[in-house]
Order: sequence, then C-alpha cells, then structure tokens
Amino acid sequence: MDVTITVDEDSTNDREGELRSLYDWMLADASSRRHARPALTTTAASVPGAQGGMVDVLSLVLGTAFNAASLVFAIASWRRSRPQQPTLIIERSDGMRITLTAGTDDDARRLLAELEQGQA
Repeated sequence: MDVTITVDEDSTNDREGELRSLYDWMLADASSRRHARPALTTTAASVPGAQGGMVDVLSLVLGTAFNAASLVFAIASWRRSRPQQPTLIIERSDGMRITLTAGTDDDARRLLAELEQGQA
C-alpha cells in the first residue's frame, strides 16, 4: 500500500524542513529504510529551466515487512522529538486521508485503525 505524508502549511513555516526531518528519521531506522522505501518528492509541475520544486511529499510503501504499526510508531517517535509538532496529513493511495494535529496516543490509535483497514 502506498502512503504519502505532507505537512499542513498552516502548522509551520518550514514544511520542507519538517518533511526532511521525518525522512531522515526514517532513514536512520534500518527497517523503514529497507522496507518502506521513503522518498521525498514534489507535487509541483516542473518548469523548464528551473532547478525543481520544493519538496512537499514523503512517499512510503507499506507491506508485510513495514506495516501500519511500524509507520505509526515511527511517526509518533519522530513527533515526540520535535519542539513543535507540525500537523501531518497522511493519505493512502485509495484516498483515505487522516490529519494528525496533536501527538496524542488517540491520534496514533486513530491513524493505526485507518491504515490497517487498507491492509485487510
């Protein structure tokens, strides 16, 4: 299952920096690096002659080796390390979308339940 993570533009002045931080956090974990295949991308259309757009999406692949629980744990751990927790928008390839505004256990449980529905 493909999953994308974006940072809500109203929650921070540095959306790209927050995504890069989460990306680096996931690369530091051998399991997520190997199995989830995190990748930073942009949704902006490329302009001829330009260097490229701002990074605004972190893409991941969930499967048997890196499942929904692994992703929720990685996000929760990363968020606890942040001085200010940006609002994250997690979206499955089938259109399921969940917004995490706080780093609470309830948010983590809600995200896990939604993601696991897509793995069934």
